[in-house]
Amino acid sequence: MQDAEFYNDKDKAAGLLKPLMPLLATAYGLAVIYVTALPLDGENLGIVGEMLTWLLSLAAIGLTLLLVHRVEPELFPAARQFSLRWPKVSIVGLLLLAPLLMVVKEYIVLGITSQMHPVALEPMSCTAAELREDLLSGVHAVLLAPVLEELCFRQLAISPFRRRGAQVAVCVLMAILFGILHVRNFPGAFISGLFYGLVFVWSRSIWCSVVLHAGSNLSATLLAVYSWLQLGDVQTTRLPVIFLPDAKFIVGSMALAAVGLVLLMRKKKE
Repeated sequence: MQDAEFYNDKDKAAGLLKPLMPLLATAYGLAVIYVTALPLDGENLGIVGEMLTWLLSLAAIGLTLLLVHRVEPELFPAARQFSLRWPKVSIVGLLLLAPLLMVVKEYIVLGITSQMHPVALEPMSCTAAELREDLLSGVHAVLLAPVLEELCFRQLAISPFRRRGAQVAVCVLMAILFGILHVRNFPGAFISGLFYGLVFVWSRSIWCSVVLHAGSNLSATLLAVYSWLQLGDVQTTRLPVIFLPDAKFIVGSMALAAVGLVLLMRKKKE
């Protein structure tokens, strides 16, 4: 009898929590991101602050993986349809798609923004010190932030829902919230969040979203290096944040995407 009451209470709790999961996941994600960024609030911490952020991010990822692997499936059995196993796709292929996806997103954001107000573009420039800072923060942006953000804003929020329609609806909601959290870069963050969420729903694996997210952040970092080395021209604007590479970068991105598609198709056949 006690076991039956326990399971009934757990089902009631799950029923109450389920519609709140997108908001709870957002609040949790915002909290852990704020905590991991605290070391960077100090002045002149440099590599020390970055390393502390890396360590806090690793701890947050470990805690979130525990929630996703142990706690969430117990409350929401539907969450088990999304596996934490490594996906059976070509990771290299996914990474090679990322630069072109980033370019497409930037031009979509430019098109949307241009309909609302004139966009003043200017050549991208940065000093050696700014580039070093970007590369240092890029380690976190490429290796750690995508894992933490995808687990919070996609896995925790979407996986409790069983039906595809509900999953897509939550995906859209989380993209809106994800965009709001990025403030100045709302359009770009919304498009990225929507794409990562749809990839998660389609692939049933958070790691596909993580790889594409990491690849996008890596592409942005490499774009700064591309501009600093004067390999080509990059136009930018700060509100919203837009980076428009030149034709050489776009053609290179298309070539990489073609190779990535070949690798993905070959892996699928295997």
